[in-house]
Amino acid sequence: MTHPRDVLLGAQAATGLLPVCDHYSGVEARMRKSLQLQAEMTEEFGTCVFDVTLDCEDGAPVGAEAEHAQLVTDLALAAAPDARVGVRVHPVDHPAFEADMAQIVGKASHRLRYVMIPKVESVDDVILAENAILRSGGKDLPLQVLIESPAAVHRAFDIAAHPRVQSLSFGLMDFVSAHGGAIPADGMGIEGQFTHPLVLRAKLDIASAAHAFGKVPSHCVVTEFNNADAMRMAARRAAREFGYTRMWSIHPSQIRPIIEAMSPDERQVDTAVTILLAAAAADWAPISHGGALHDRASYRHFWQVLERAHATGVRLPAQAQGWF
Repeated sequence: MTHPRDVLLGAQAATGLLPVCDHYSGVEARMRKSLQLQAEMTEEFGTCVFDVTLDCEDGAPVGAEAEHAQLVTDLALAAAPDARVGVRVHPVDHPAFEADMAQIVGKASHRLRYVMIPKVESVDDVILAENAILRSGGKDLPLQVLIESPAAVHRAFDIAAHPRVQSLSFGLMDFVSAHGGAIPADGMGIEGQFTHPLVLRAKLDIASAAHAFGKVPSHCVVTEFNNADAMRMAARRAAREFGYTRMWSIHPSQIRPIIEAMSPDERQVDTAVTILLAAAAADWAPISHGGALHDRASYRHFWQVLERAHATGVRLPAQAQGWF
């Protein structure tokens, strides 16, 4: 049987299928705990279901940026060989940026999966970060960028088009603050971030820019980490209504609700398998299923459903397991 990847060409597939959850931690004890939890859940799910981003921007005490960068380097180097570890460095205009890159990328680039650059305002910032990676020996290390201002949202398509950029994240808190009080504080909350028009427009623009260039859109934080149902609802809305395929976690209790909400459910997986098997039997010609026509355009969608299911540890029916 011809493999779907060999047939379904032309899909605007994201740059690498990233885990649906990106977990941030910057305090030493929490960084160590996050890496341990990642290893435990990788064993449980049979695949790495969330990334760990070691945080220099919010994690480094003021005046101790160099010591924190050394700690992050040590943790990245000590992580398990199959761990998925990234780092958020300081913004490109911060005095510690160059030192962050020289220390962490220079010594641990072979263990990092990406570098997150906060407060990116334009393509010029991406180019500055790329040059710093190259000077530090990072070679092909991807950049993930954080869009945090109205001007950056306006330039999101240009930023997403840069070939080094792998993912665009939305920085909700700074975005709201950048409006000088024009967006009320509840625009940062679990309800307001899904109802205020300016916040909604920013989310949609960032997701659209990411998908236009085959990059991964990553949804912002939810600060109400004690409410698992609210977390699950936010992740589900981010995925189904706004097109986000990845989401930030800032507390271990948020990881499982995000994975659950952003993973395809059993019904979606069964539908995808049924349609793709019928398509393969028809040599990928158009078919009818449930009274609806399907061809390669919809086949690509259903194949992406299965890829996401596999990446999130969802057990696939036996008929589809051979594709992976």
